[in-house]
Amino acid sequence: MAVTIRIPSVLRNLTNGKETVEVQAGSVDAALAAIEALHPGIRARLCDDQGKLRRFVNVFVGEEDIRFLEGQRTALKDGDMVDIVPAIAGG
Repeated sequence: MAVTIRIPSVLRNLTNGKETVEVQAGSVDAALAAIEALHPGIRARLCDDQGKLRRFVNVFVGEEDIRFLEGQRTALKDGDMVDIVPAIAGG
């Protein structure tokens, strides 16, 4: 299934400046693996050593936060938009 991943500006240096990357994936976890295959090093910025999303990385499928779905096992369907949104701290 073709899904589009929207890349935040802070990670675009890892995707050659691309705002979106299209991958074939049936789950969020498969999408992360697919984007890593295309752009090595990006998964390390998103996930810990066990492959789990870091606490400060939010992922949405459409309008839904995957934390309220099935996490990284959340199923994707053809045409889905996946947004990676790193939390921003400051004050």
